[in-house]
Amino acid sequence: MAYKSLEEIENRCREEQISFQEAVLLDDLNERGVGREESLAAMGDLWKAMKEAAAGYDPSLRSRSGLVGGAGNRMRSYLEHEKPLSGEFTGKVIASALEMGESNACMKRIVAAPTAGACGVLPAVLVNYQKEYSVSDREIVDALYVAAGIGQVIASRAFIAGALGGCQAEIGSASAMAAGALVSLRGGGERQISHAAAMALKNLLGLVCDPVGGLVEVPCVKRNVIGAVNALSAADMSLAGIESRISPDQVIDAMREVGEQMHPSLKETGEGGLAATPDAKNAFIFVEGLV
Repeated sequence: MAYKSLEEIENRCREEQISFQEAVLLDDLNERGVGREESLAAMGDLWKAMKEAAAGYDPSLRSRSGLVGGAGNRMRSYLEHEKPLSGEFTGKVIASALEMGESNACMKRIVAAPTAGACGVLPAVLVNYQKEYSVSDREIVDALYVAAGIGQVIASRAFIAGALGGCQAEIGSASAMAAGALVSLRGGGERQISHAAAMALKNLLGLVCDPVGGLVEVPCVKRNVIGAVNALSAADMSLAGIESRISPDQVIDAMREVGEQMHPSLKETGEGGLAATPDAKNAFIFVEGLV
């Protein structure tokens, strides 16, 4: 994709009187030299894989390290027996985010969105949105184009890898993508989409990448929950007419600057943050014994 800024996408939308998702789709056709149906089919395959991954969660599985597994099932049980403080829909989103993150840790098939470590955010909100509001697969596919456009701009202006920018680059980017996708599903315009993404990313600015034992398990799985719930709140704020005081592209640039200044120990090395705590070191000894 050729877009280097969200402003560029917004401008095209206004100039050509097209939607955000159409602007991203047209750019994909031009960039890859494919036809509309081929592009739609490819995005449809990704959506199908997300749904299959969500449906294929196995609560009995544990990661090889033993650090994660079963949390999604416990959240489901809680939803069945208690009234969640966050509400029923948000509770389902939390459960789905946990399940997808655990499936990744257990080596099941997932969709990196934009990375494997952040694979639970986008499916958690979209799978549950489809169930809650009975929208079609095509509407979700359109929303995925919105998410893809946001992710591409972030990757172009900053980074999406925790090793480069910390977890703000992974969960933060995924949350921004999910927020924009949700706004598009609710009929929001291109400016609302961009500002939802900006607020979601801004809320997670500075989030470090500190995996225990160097594995994408703790605290990664539970951070997928935060990314998903954050996307819901950012989308609602934008739909209510609230905007980021810092322009969306400048928020992305700020994320890049923060990531560049972040100490190497806080960028997926497993040497700082939560990974350096006594509990984490004890867990790391256990993990090392399995290698």
